[in-house]
Amino acid sequence: MAQVSASSSITTTAAPEQVLAALSDYETVRPRILPQQYLDYRVLEGGQGAGTVAQWTLQATEKRSRDIKASVTVAGHTITESDANSSLVTTWEVAPSGTGSTVTTTTEWKGAGGIGGFFERTFAPLGLRKIQEKTLSNLVRELG
Repeated sequence: MAQVSASSSITTTAAPEQVLAALSDYETVRPRILPQQYLDYRVLEGGQGAGTVAQWTLQATEKRSRDIKASVTVAGHTITESDANSSLVTTWEVAPSGTGSTVTTTTEWKGAGGIGGFFERTFAPLGLRKIQEKTLSNLVRELG
């Protein structure tokens, strides 16, 4: 099994603290910035930052979906969502950039082996990046 990874970044005029607060708000902000590929999103525990547990189905393609139950940790300017159902981990890193911030999200998981793994490593990151880019652009819109 090989590691599969997809990463996207965006720059915003919002201060890092404002971006972190928005990304950490799983009750109000997250549902507003998630694109249509996130189905049945709900908060199971917490809702604000570390200790939050949220659940959703990620409909990556018409035939490919993944049920995710993410536990949230926060360390400095990094939010980490670890899926209880798989090896999938998504990080959100916020760094100062001029008078604003750069936000980078990275999703990684242990992919399949063999020929199926080859196709997963080749095509899954392309589709996931599109979902990440939409989420990030929705975040920037949300931040105003």
